[in-house]
Amino acid sequence: MHSFKYSLAFVEKGVNVLRYDNEAGKGDHRHVGRREFAYRFVDLEELKIDFWKDVEEWLKRKSAS
Repeated sequence: MHSFKYSLAFVEKGVNVLRYDNEAGKGDHRHVGRREFAYRFVDLEELKIDFWKDVEEWLKRKSAS
């Protein structure tokens, strides 16, 4: 368990595309589109790395379509 409260979001045209957060009662998790997945929080640096890696992957998939 950790003492950090966080919410990172990547929004396009007013829609949450990616979001990492730990809202009360749910714990650490991430949203990819409409899907929700558990997230294993290690530390703040790893959180940023994981978030931006997902953003980059999303942008690559979008540009390929």
